[in-house]
Amino acid sequence: MTFDEILDQAIAMLERRGRLTYGALKRQFDIDDAYLEDLKNELVNGQQIAVDEDGAVLVCRNAVARPAAEEPLPPSAFASPSEAERRQLTVLFCDVVNSTVLAGQLDPEDLRDVLRVYQETCAEVIRRFGS
Repeated sequence: MTFDEILDQAIAMLERRGRLTYGALKRQFDIDDAYLEDLKNELVNGQQIAVDEDGAVLVCRNAVARPAAEEPLPPSAFASPSEAERRQLTVLFCDVVNSTVLAGQLDPEDLRDVLRVYQETCAEVIRRFGS
């Protein structure tokens, strides 16, 4: 494999996992310390997509921060089954296909008018089938 191929695969792994140890990279790509150093330098300094953590781990700059471990809630924090209440919840998410392209082509006021008509049409259909 070429350096570029390894780099591309390492970037994909890093973005997918968020964190990678140097040992995992060495094992995955069967590379020596000098090669690993070049790869690390490219990811940290060249591409600037990773940060070195304690000389042992690469952390993706785009990785979503993982929440710190919290203390578990005591059993008294939960309602007993007899106190629990079940509610039905309906969630609707709509995304207008190519709305980003449309936003770049239309004047903001015209885009607002187009989206308003779309929202009103959706609201009418929803009303027809009940809220």
